[in-house]
Amino acid sequence: MVTPGIHHVLVPAIDLEESRRFYRDVMELREIARPNFKFPGAWFLFGGGQHLHLAVREETLSRGNRPVDAADVHFALGMSSYTKTVAWLHSKGFNEDLPADHMQKMILRPDSIVGRPQIYIIDPAHNVIEFICDGLD
Repeated sequence: MVTPGIHHVLVPAIDLEESRRFYRDVMELREIARPNFKFPGAWFLFGGGQHLHLAVREETLSRGNRPVDAADVHFALGMSSYTKTVAWLHSKGFNEDLPADHMQKMILRPDSIVGRPQIYIIDPAHNVIEFICDGLD
């Protein structure tokens, strides 16, 4: 039987350098080599060997300027500790008490219906990122 695994996720970027800084400096991902495509972009490596690909193209679908929304299209990152992830995101300027349309608004769901704590943020191009945690601590 073949069991597929996720190799990469492609997300649209509006301002490549702003998105590159976000994924490198805020998310702390390592940028890796990318082929010389006909459109701008960047590739990053997650710890498990999966990639995140940024693409700047007019044809690429995006969420527009919508605020963070847990029910919208997103990708999820597995984290071990909810408490440590919240503290890490706070250190990066994210906060649950900000207005809904603020770029660093964070949605916290420590008692999520899925049975695992969840956190949601958006990147500079308004792509939703979920952190799904193994436990509260």
